[in-house]
Amino acid sequence: MHTDLAATLTSWRRHLHANPGLTLHEGETAAFVAARLREMGITDIAENVGGHGVVATIARGGGNRAVGLRGDMDALPIQEQTDDLPWKSTVPGVMHACGHDGHTTALLGAARLLLDDPSWTGTVRLVFQPAEEGGGGARAMIADGLFSRFPMERIFGWHNWPGLPVGTIAVHDRAVMAAGARFEIVFDGHAGHAALPHLTRDPMVAAGHAIVAVQSIVARNLDPLNGGVVSVTVVEGGEAQNQITARVTLKGTARWLRDEDGETIRAGLDRVAHGIAATFGVQAAFSFRQGVGVTANTPAERELAALAASAVSECRRDLPPAMTGEDYAWFLRDVPGAFVWIGNGPAEDGRELHNPRYDFNDDVLPVAAGFLAEVAKRALAGG
Repeated sequence: MHTDLAATLTSWRRHLHANPGLTLHEGETAAFVAARLREMGITDIAENVGGHGVVATIARGGGNRAVGLRGDMDALPIQEQTDDLPWKSTVPGVMHACGHDGHTTALLGAARLLLDDPSWTGTVRLVFQPAEEGGGGARAMIADGLFSRFPMERIFGWHNWPGLPVGTIAVHDRAVMAAGARFEIVFDGHAGHAALPHLTRDPMVAAGHAIVAVQSIVARNLDPLNGGVVSVTVVEGGEAQNQITARVTLKGTARWLRDEDGETIRAGLDRVAHGIAATFGVQAAFSFRQGVGVTANTPAERELAALAASAVSECRRDLPPAMTGEDYAWFLRDVPGAFVWIGNGPAEDGRELHNPRYDFNDDVLPVAAGFLAEVAKRALAGG
C-alpha cells in the first residue's frame, strides 16, 4: 500500500474513533463513509439499509461474479480512559472499544485499492454494517433485502485480534466464534421473617443451588472436546436482611460452538430450573433468548481466505475459536463465506477488546485493506 493511502486511512480511522456512533445511532459514521466513497468516485451507494447500513457497489465489465466485503461501524457504551490519545472519543460514555473504527476504515481502504487495480472484473459489494454490538444489524440488513437487492455469491469479513502479532491473519477451519444466548430463571417462593424460615418457601436457597447446578450442564452433557460455557452473571432479589424474599431472579449467558449443543444447553437450564424449584417447593419461570449463531467458515471460502491471507501477510491455521459472538454469523446463514482474525498486537495495558483503554492499531490497516481487496479479486476470478 502506498504510504499516502496508509496515512489517509490512519487519519480516517482516528476521526471515527474521536466521533463514535453508538449501536443503532451510527448516522454520522454512515454519512462519513458515504462521503469518502463518493470522493473516490463511487456513485452506486445505497444508504439506510437495515438502519444506518451502507452498501456500495463497484462493478467492472467482463465478469459475472459478485462478492461481498463487510465492515461493522458501531461503538460501545463505554467511557473511554485514554487521556493520552489526541483522538480520544469526544462523545461521553461512547467509544470504539472493539475496533469497528478500524474495520470500517479498512473496508474504505479496500475500495480504494480495488478502484486502483485494473486486473479484476465483476461486482464487489461493500457492506458497512450498523448495530453489530447486540443491535441486530446483520438481520436488519438481511430483512431489508441485502442479498436480494445486492446479490453476492460469497461474503468475507474480519475482526482485529489483540494477542495476535500485528498483521498476522488467522483462518479457522470451521468455527471462528461461538453462538450465544441470554437466559433468565425466576424463582417465586413465599416471603416471611428470616427467623421463621419454616413458614416460608425460600427462593434464595433455590437460586443458590441453581447457580452451582447449571455448571454441570456443560461439564456433564457436552462432549468434552466441544466448547461451551454457562455463566450466571446477575442475581436480583431481597430487600431486607431480616426477610426471606418472595422472588429471586438469575440472569446469565450461554455460549457454544456447535449448533446442536445450543439445544442441549437450553434443555439443561430448563431442567435445572424446574427440578430445583420442585426440590425446594418454589415456582420457576425460565426464558432463553438466542442471539447470534455460530460464526463458521464454509470450506471453499476458508481456503480462498487462506490463500488471500498468505498473499498479503503471514497466515495462521492453528488457532482455536473464541467463545465471543459475532453478528456476522447471520450473513453466513444465507451466503457462504469466511471470517478471519487479523492481529492487533499485544493484549496488554488495556488493549483487550471492550476495555476502556483499547485503541485500534493503525499498523493493521494496510494488511486488512489488502486482505479484503485480495480475497475479493480471488473470489471474482473463480477461486
